[in-house]
Amino acid sequence: MPTIAVTGAASGIGAAVCAQLENEGHTLIRVDRANADVNADLSTPEGRQQAVQATLEQCGGSLDAVVACAGVGVTAPSVGLIVGVNYFGVAEYLEGLETALKASGRGKAVIIGSVAGSHQVAAPHAMAEAMLDNDEAKAREIADDSGEPHTAYAASKYAVTVYGRRKAVEWSRQGMRLNIIAPGAVETPLHQASIDDPRFGEAVRNFVAPMGRAGTPDEIASATSFLLSDQASFISGSVLFVDGGMDAMVRARQF
Repeated sequence: MPTIAVTGAASGIGAAVCAQLENEGHTLIRVDRANADVNADLSTPEGRQQAVQATLEQCGGSLDAVVACAGVGVTAPSVGLIVGVNYFGVAEYLEGLETALKASGRGKAVIIGSVAGSHQVAAPHAMAEAMLDNDEAKAREIADDSGEPHTAYAASKYAVTVYGRRKAVEWSRQGMRLNIIAPGAVETPLHQASIDDPRFGEAVRNFVAPMGRAGTPDEIASATSFLLSDQASFISGSVLFVDGGMDAMVRARQF
C-alpha cells in the first residue's frame, strides 16, 4: 500500500487524517514534535531538515504522498513562530521530499491551509511577500514587530496557499499533484485555544459559518482522502474550502 507522511499527526486534523488513511490501509509516517514516527520541530531550519532526513530513511527514498497538517494558531508563544511553522515548516518539508515523491511515480500532496488565507488582510501584507521570497528572517521580524498574531496567521495561510498553487503547476508537468484544503473553524485543540483566549475568544465565537457550526477533524480528513485518491486524478492546484459556507459568505464574488 502507498506510504504517506503526515505532519502534525499527534492531534486535531492531523490525527484524524492519520486515522482515516490508516483505516484505508495506507502505511503512515507520522511527524510531530513528540510521540511520532518522526519527532522533529518544524519551526526551525534544523528541525525541518531532521524531519526530512528521518522521513527519507523511513520511506526508503520513495514516498507516495505528504499531508502537511502541522500548524500553530493565534495563541502561539510568539508571532514569529506562526510564520516559522505555518509557512516554512510546510514549504521546506515538501521541498526536501520532492525527489522521493517523484521516485514513487505517483507523488501527491495536500496542504492544510485555512479560510483565513483568503481574507483581504493577508494578500497585500509584506509579511506574506517575505515568506514567498523565502526570507524567513525578514518574515519573522515583520511578524514579531507587528505584534498581531491574527495578521500573521492569515498571512501565513495566504502565503502557503500561493506556494502550493505555484508548486502544483511545476508538479503537474511531472505527473504529480498538489492541492490545498482551506478549513473554516474546526473542533480542534487549536480552535479551542482561540475560543478560550480573552483577546480573540469573542470574535471567534461570533464568526459563525452559515451552516451554524464548526467542522470536525473527520470532515477535513475525508476531504484529504478524496484529494489523495484516484477519484481526484485530474485535480491539481485547487483550493478546496471545507468551511460550512464561510468563504462564500465573506467573498461571494471572488472564486
